[in-house]
Amino acid sequence: MKTETLRIEGMHCNHCVMSVRRELAQVENLQVEDVNIGSAVVQFDTSAVNPEHIDLAVERAGFRVVAHES
Repeated sequence: MKTETLRIEGMHCNHCVMSVRRELAQVENLQVEDVNIGSAVVQFDTSAVNPEHIDLAVERAGFRVVAHES
């Protein structure tokens, strides 16, 4: 399992946090550790999930990942 911190652009409130958490929770083989305004910490199986899956989930919530930090 790999742990990454995502830097997310455009989040401003708790509704944003809940939207991102909800979309990330729908990605198979990914665990959401924490979501705050501007960031999220996730754990995932690199053989089943790639950064594009994660980025698309955040985009479905209406935001954009600007960095993946290990």
